[in-house]
Amino acid sequence: MDKLIELDHELFLYLNNLGNEQWDLFWLLVTDKWTAIPLYAVLVFLLFKKFGWKFTLVLLVCVTLLITTTDQLGNVFKDGFQRLRPCGQEGIKEYARLVAAYCGKYGYFSAHASNSFGVAVFLGLVFKEHFPKLIWFLLLWAAFVAYSRIYLGVHYPGDILTGALIGSFFGYLYYLLQRFLRKKYFTRQ
Repeated sequence: MDKLIELDHELFLYLNNLGNEQWDLFWLLVTDKWTAIPLYAVLVFLLFKKFGWKFTLVLLVCVTLLITTTDQLGNVFKDGFQRLRPCGQEGIKEYARLVAAYCGKYGYFSAHASNSFGVAVFLGLVFKEHFPKLIWFLLLWAAFVAYSRIYLGVHYPGDILTGALIGSFFGYLYYLLQRFLRKKYFTRQ
């Protein structure tokens, strides 16, 4: 386990130090939840066009529950594992580029990564019949959001990977839930 932690620290420092001041604003925008509002607006519009308002409401409830699940699970893990973030870790923060204005104390696992990957998997699968390549765009967007956390100095790659896997898992579970609800309540028999 010590070897994995050491590797995680080394990979963090390598990736984090690839950044420079010219790109800082870009990555701060990528990580900001409000920046994604236009993307979410387009996705809600597409949901409405493809599924109608009633089922769109069901899908939005699923997304809300998904984000709540992954976000709160992230809080439980952070409090349970109490792994310091790189920006608060002695022996790491001195060598890192710390761009984020706020650091937080514990960082295992990244809620940004779990939320963005959860939504990407969920909506990518929901739209797969209508827009089969959309999932790749959404996963790329999620990867950018996740990487931004390393760039800004607030998460290790292991935090990101764990968050991405947990988010993807719950995104798939909520996709199965919406599929069940669609078949049971929204498909004419």
